[in-house]
Amino acid sequence: MTLSWLGTGFQTVALGVAVIGAGGGPRQLGLVMASSVLSMLVCVLFGGVWADRLQPTRVMVLSDLVRFAATAGITVMFAAGTYRLAPLCALVAVSSGAGSFFGPAMTALKPMLVPAERRQSANATLSLAQTGCAVLGPALGGALVAVFGAPVGFAVNAVSFLASLLAALLIRVRAERAPRTGMLRELAAGRREITSRDWLLSGVLSATLFHVANGVILVLVQVVAIERLGGASAVGLIASAEGLGGVVGAAVGLRWRPHRLLGAGWLALLLMPFWVLAYVWPGILAAVMAGGLVGYAGLSFFGVAWETTLQDQVPRAALGRVASWDQLASFLAMPVGNALAGPLSDAYGVDPVLVVCAGVLLAALAVPMLVPGTWRITRPAAAVRTPVSAAVPAPAALPAVPAALSRPVSTGR
Repeated sequence: MTLSWLGTGFQTVALGVAVIGAGGGPRQLGLVMASSVLSMLVCVLFGGVWADRLQPTRVMVLSDLVRFAATAGITVMFAAGTYRLAPLCALVAVSSGAGSFFGPAMTALKPMLVPAERRQSANATLSLAQTGCAVLGPALGGALVAVFGAPVGFAVNAVSFLASLLAALLIRVRAERAPRTGMLRELAAGRREITSRDWLLSGVLSATLFHVANGVILVLVQVVAIERLGGASAVGLIASAEGLGGVVGAAVGLRWRPHRLLGAGWLALLLMPFWVLAYVWPGILAAVMAGGLVGYAGLSFFGVAWETTLQDQVPRAALGRVASWDQLASFLAMPVGNALAGPLSDAYGVDPVLVVCAGVLLAALAVPMLVPGTWRITRPAAAVRTPVSAAVPAPAALPAVPAALSRPVSTGR
């Protein structure tokens, strides 16, 4: 998974360089990115159903195979100088759609590999790896693409899918699967798993509101960083501070084992609004970096808490569908916020909109903390007492991806 996440960073850099270098512009690049998001929206719920219908490893292997083929096609297109916008959008959409099947399957697989007392450590370990790759991947990819060109960046990403595929083939666990009852019925059953749990329903609804506000924020903070805080160098420094915060939050999740893990995760997430407000006051680079470090540490810890709670509380037979509904809420909400950023800032100004969005984040986070179920959920005593040195899972138990409220900032593969 570490190699796979690194590959994502290579493609992130290569895609923009390739499109712009071939004579495209913001419009073309935007269409390519929109193709990815739309494909994800269309496929994610079906990915959850098939993750609960088939063996998760089978879904993962097929997903990786499709993504390898699509990414290899992109590599050949740019290496041969035959770039066309429509085929590129189609290949990106195929790869993204296949990824929508991979994510829920990984979520369904994880509790089959990791016992309850080690799940928090497994999730924290994976969060550390993913956060590190989010920082190192684009940096290494940028260096490689600058020297050898964009096709090499795509090729590295294609090979990373093969690495993921081979790892999935080595996993030997099997899940019990119920008889199929029809796609729509199974989708509805996954939704009922959410609506029947007050902590889960409030969490998904909170995530939706959170992501709308965060979609606005992520656009406007880039504007502030470039116009007021020092340009591209400030953007890089802030991103580094946020990445470091993610590492800190995951490290805390690896060592701290609160009895009420979900409640502690929501409390940690309350640090995010302070990151937003730092752009308004005091509005200096050092404060924004400090806010990013603290806020993203809370976000990372929450991701560990949310993923672990899902694994503990949701039946394994429905975990893929629950994860897909959870992801859909984020995918729908984020573009809405992105689209609102421009009109809102034009009408009211950047700083007032950021302050209001910070308030929306607080309101969104307050809702789950007022729900009794959030505080009723406790971890097993063995999971709380297990020493950290004994809780870190063996490498064979690691192939999984965190998927929770941390998704909005970094939507994984």
